[in-house]
Amino acid sequence: MSNIRCNITELIQVLDIMPAKHNIMLVGNHGIGKSEILTEYYKSKDMRVVALFLGQMSDPGDLIGLPNKDESTGKTDFMPPYWFPIDGKPICLFLDELNRARPEILQTIMDLALNRKLAGRILPEGSRIIAAVNEGDQYQLTDLDPALVSRFNIVTFAPTPQEWLLWAKKTGLDHRVIEFIQEDNIWLDKTPDAKEGADTGLDKTPDRRAWKRVSDIIKNAHTLSGVYSKAISSIVGAKAASAFLSSVSAHKILSGRDILYNFNEKRTVLDSYQIHELSVVNDGIYRFLEVEKVPEADKAKVAKNAEAYFDYLAKSKKEAAAHFANLYVSKTYPNAVSFFARDCRVLTMSLVIYVKGIK
Repeated sequence: MSNIRCNITELIQVLDIMPAKHNIMLVGNHGIGKSEILTEYYKSKDMRVVALFLGQMSDPGDLIGLPNKDESTGKTDFMPPYWFPIDGKPICLFLDELNRARPEILQTIMDLALNRKLAGRILPEGSRIIAAVNEGDQYQLTDLDPALVSRFNIVTFAPTPQEWLLWAKKTGLDHRVIEFIQEDNIWLDKTPDAKEGADTGLDKTPDRRAWKRVSDIIKNAHTLSGVYSKAISSIVGAKAASAFLSSVSAHKILSGRDILYNFNEKRTVLDSYQIHELSVVNDGIYRFLEVEKVPEADKAKVAKNAEAYFDYLAKSKKEAAAHFANLYVSKTYPNAVSFFARDCRVLTMSLVIYVKGIK
């Protein structure tokens, strides 16, 4: 598919600059957090998100409301559906599973997308319409009319694993899930040996929503034997569950906190790390500073360890140093970059010089 691709950061930037009257269609797999991201974004704008699952609607009445006779005129009109904003406040109307909807539902959407009108009622000024469609041979899909598609700006939504890990940290997912995905993020959205677009039928495979459910059930469990193994397999599939459980019982890569608070003690461990392991550590440092508020009493120590860590990379692990510098300019971790600028001025200067050297 040749549509533009946006990660979470880029999608938010698109939403910021695109007028509300522009309809947007997000293309992507299930379970990548489309509705959660939109809800969080519009909540920050004090705007309600109404999610309608069109694939589950059997009749246009589910969308436009029920007919009702107006006794004063003798004419039939439609009672507003439960979700319609009768208070006049703008909403974000999220039309999920657009290309799984029945043709008669899609006909109703046509008028909504073009005129922002439903059964004669106009959405409040400033309302946004966003549709989501699945792509791939594994879905039972309805072909969309080109006239309907033309009413939307189309974006292929592809959140990065780093963005998901940042969300997982902020949300408080179990650290074992976070550590597993950060060490080998190929498991985040699929089984590594699965063929692209293959129809898996009832075979369970991992996705982002599934890993959240895994976190929910293991949150208060210290050991993951017996029934937990079966429960995890039912959520992400046997292969992913086996890899996850093996990871939990195996050696763990140093965390961002380990480096920022105990760099000198952990330095010798880093000597044996390969580039992919150091990349995990780099992301962990940025993610920690993005989510955690460093106490005032710890700032000097954290800043000193951050500077010492980058100096270590620059002298003996140059590929990892380049990765650390690239994270600095990636715009994925603005709070971390602000911490460096405010409390690690030597490190900030080193990173700026390093990035210029890479270019």
